[in-house]
Amino acid sequence: MRRLSRRKALSLVKELDAFPKVSDSYVETSTSGGTVSLIAFSTMALLSVLEFFVYQDTWMKYEYEVDKDFSSKLRINVDITVAMRCQHVGADILDLAETMITSGGLQYEPVVFELTPKQREWQSTLHRIQNRLREEHALQEVLYKSLLKGAPTALPPREAVFMQSPDACRIHGDIYVNKVAGNLHITVGKPIHHPQGHAHIAAFVSHESYNFSHRIDRLCFGEEIPGIINPLDGTEKITYDNNQMYQYFITVVPTKLKTYKITADTHQFSVTERERVINHTAGSHGVSGIFFKYDTSSLMVTVSEQHMPLWQFLVRLCGIIGGIYSTTGECRAFLHLHVNSQSGHRPLFRGREKNISDTSKSELRYSEVKI
Repeated sequence: MRRLSRRKALSLVKELDAFPKVSDSYVETSTSGGTVSLIAFSTMALLSVLEFFVYQDTWMKYEYEVDKDFSSKLRINVDITVAMRCQHVGADILDLAETMITSGGLQYEPVVFELTPKQREWQSTLHRIQNRLREEHALQEVLYKSLLKGAPTALPPREAVFMQSPDACRIHGDIYVNKVAGNLHITVGKPIHHPQGHAHIAAFVSHESYNFSHRIDRLCFGEEIPGIINPLDGTEKITYDNNQMYQYFITVVPTKLKTYKITADTHQFSVTERERVINHTAGSHGVSGIFFKYDTSSLMVTVSEQHMPLWQFLVRLCGIIGGIYSTTGECRAFLHLHVNSQSGHRPLFRGREKNISDTSKSELRYSEVKI
């Protein structure tokens, strides 16, 4: 009884087979079918390799939310060279609340304004990258994914010591400010704290020594990430007028960067430039200098690196293989039918070519049962 029930169960499972097998004696091979199979297998292999490269690639996902962090400080990283002596120039910050931020975190270093050939080559390369970034915004994602901690992105040091005395001042360091609109300005004279306003001691600086030609080697907000190129990095402005005024209007957007190589809280920013000559007689009023007027956005951007899940890759791979297999099967059947029609044979029993006169009744009956 047990054996009978087992045979009955196996017979039931056998009837449920969705993939019936065909005897080798009823299978025919042809040159056209082999050609189609070879093309199908080659296409499967090629598309599978390409799909694997797609699986290895990543993309950047952007998410937006309201920035709820108002109490923390905003870090400003500065590295600017001005074509004036350090004793004649000063830098400080005045925010929207009329709070003067001390520039104690900034250092004044006497340097030579003219770059060496190696430094000039580095700056030219940086200019080309900046131009490409303005044209192709997707390149910024490449920088996000390929950045490395410790990658050299600053101006390389001088390879030779010049005999001339320093004629410029490099102002570099970092300042922590409130997350409100403010104005970082570099102008004539050292800044002084005054309870009723803001002042620079410029009375002892001759007007002929004014020269606000400058070079911005680094200006960024938040955590400094080597490998990221900011919009103003490498900017160089040359003027031959003593009353020149440069203004940079900056909108800062808080950004959380999450990639497979680094996680950091930084800030992106966009900038609009303006420059003019101060001429009070012509109605162009103001103060000569370099002014960075910044404002923070109320939105925060989260940039995270995404990767295709393994299950999705397997589903796509099965879709490629199954789709090509079924499509080439239909193509092979159509090609086989077309060849038979041209040769004068009539297809019988799903493409099996046989003449009824040459087929015995037993074989015909067996074929009908198999179909």
